[in-house]
Amino acid sequence: MNAPAAVAPGVVWAVDFQFDVCERGKAIKICSIVDEHTRECVGGLVERSITADRLIDHLEELTARHGAPMVLRSDNGPEFISDAVADWAGTKVWLSYIPPGQPWRNRYVESFNSRLRDDCLNLTSFYSLLHAQVVIGDWKRECNHERRHSSLGYLTPVECARTCTRQLEDTHSHTGRT
Repeated sequence: MNAPAAVAPGVVWAVDFQFDVCERGKAIKICSIVDEHTRECVGGLVERSITADRLIDHLEELTARHGAPMVLRSDNGPEFISDAVADWAGTKVWLSYIPPGQPWRNRYVESFNSRLRDDCLNLTSFYSLLHAQVVIGDWKRECNHERRHSSLGYLTPVECARTCTRQLEDTHSHTGRT
């Protein structure tokens, strides 16, 4: 089956992890979850370690807030290929794994992570996990609400999501659908 296209908000969420360390050399694991259509970072975690169970708990929180995406795209990391994630996805979310060694197939979250690395992680020395959580959380909010994307017609990801939602609502009101 071909890789699904993000033709609207909420169709494909891309997930990826990256790592950093605090000043004491302790690991910081960062999960980012990006809506491929709007480029909005809809969620993520910043913790010492992120298990499949912790990821599932976070995905539950996100789907309660935003609704479940049709597709969750990721690499073949241990958090994603676990039976627990497959059981969680069940029939509500299709899991789409990119082929090993082909990160460009998950380009939206890889691009997001590259900007996070260049604009935040490489410029900040974290003195604690809490410090990393606050700084990375603030950076993600700024990225969603203030950074305009040429690929989105110079809208921010949040503005793009609002525009798409309004267009969908207008379409449904004109066709009588709800």
